[in-house]
Amino acid sequence: MPSKKPFRFTVQAALPPAATTWAELARRVEGLGYSALTVSDHLDNQYATTPALMAAADATTTLRIGSLTYGNDYRHPVVLAKEAATVDLLSGGRLEFGLGAGWMTTDYDQAGIPLDHPGLRIARLAEALDVITGLWAEGPCTFHGKHYQVHDLDGFPKPVQTPRPPILIGGGGRKILTLAAQRADIIGLNIALHAGRIDEHAGPSATHEATLEKLDWIRTAAGSHFDDLELQVRVHLAAITDDRAGLAEAVAPTLGLTPEEALVSPHALAGTVDEIVEQCLARREAYGISCVGIGLDAMDAMAPVVAHLAGR
Repeated sequence: MPSKKPFRFTVQAALPPAATTWAELARRVEGLGYSALTVSDHLDNQYATTPALMAAADATTTLRIGSLTYGNDYRHPVVLAKEAATVDLLSGGRLEFGLGAGWMTTDYDQAGIPLDHPGLRIARLAEALDVITGLWAEGPCTFHGKHYQVHDLDGFPKPVQTPRPPILIGGGGRKILTLAAQRADIIGLNIALHAGRIDEHAGPSATHEATLEKLDWIRTAAGSHFDDLELQVRVHLAAITDDRAGLAEAVAPTLGLTPEEALVSPHALAGTVDEIVEQCLARREAYGISCVGIGLDAMDAMAPVVAHLAGR
């Protein structure tokens, strides 16, 4: 496992709840002790990622903001590098830059964007990272790749964080996790999204055994860099309950898991507050996971867990 890192918790939101403004939500996330508010990047009914991140930063003072994750196929990396560096500058260095290869089929289908095979999308992502980090560095960037060409362009502005904002890459397959281990600071241990949606097909990649396999891929690719990585997981089910087993029976089939598999999957947290605290501790010990991302629907319920574990 990587060296044990302090816990931090993040909230993923794309719109505020009813009768709440985005600024109010950001302040609520900050006030409850969460480390960051993250925003996905899809073309459906959600706010645009970059302005939403900037508005959240403006409404708060210490809350970090993160893209989870920008879809590389939706924008040119030269444009994204400028947007992200501007957000980092204007937020006082609070950006966590998540970048992905794209996965949700409806984004591509409805926008008329070709959905290339995963290997091609990941190769394009790798080149985009070269362009973005090159533009964030001092001096002009020149890059000649298969997918992008940049000629003597000095990126402006430069990010505040040095050497750059932390980069997050997540995934459930070996190729994307290998790239993440080589290029990212934060690695999201994701379920596999080959189907282009989250449903029962995701189950086999959400198990304890699948998570250990992902860690082996990351460890192999990262080498001596492994201990420096922060491991993150997106929890798709987080619930305070006195009946863990009953909840698992009800929910597990929708994710293609047995109830037993669901209870130990790192993508679910269920039980009393004390039980969830123990689950988080056990998973940090087993997998090295210290960054836990939850959905907006569980933000208030999970606040006691955050109060107990954040920074420990």
